[in-house]
Amino acid sequence: MFQKDYILRMVEMIGELIAVVLGLLKRGDLEQAERVLERGYMDFLRQDAAFFHSLSNEKLTTGLIEEHHYQHGHLSVLAELFFAEGELCNAQGELERASKCYGKALVLLEFLEKEDRTWSEKREERISVIGKKIATFNANKRLS
Repeated sequence: MFQKDYILRMVEMIGELIAVVLGLLKRGDLEQAERVLERGYMDFLRQDAAFFHSLSNEKLTTGLIEEHHYQHGHLSVLAELFFAEGELCNAQGELERASKCYGKALVLLEFLEKEDRTWSEKREERISVIGKKIATFNANKRLS
């Protein structure tokens, strides 16, 4: 029960962190948003962002669960961090990097949608938003 409560609290806290990052992006404070986001990876998942970026999409799900004993809550947190990082990269004009972050977030969320026993309206909405962003990037890439 303690582990489940910890994960639920962690998911709530990540929501607050993402709101801060998105607020900073809205105000144009990209440097502060980047610092908050970098700290979020370490605070919540005990790894820097580079570790997660180096993982293949399969390792993001089964690898983290099997090798690092992550739970679905951890993957949910990681998906939100990748989404926020995608928003940051998009605001910085780093569209290729943004697309990769969105892609990793989508892989995690779709895995959770399939494997998690609880339904989440927020997760479904996030999947839809990310899917549209990736489609827009791909369409823009083809036009270039």
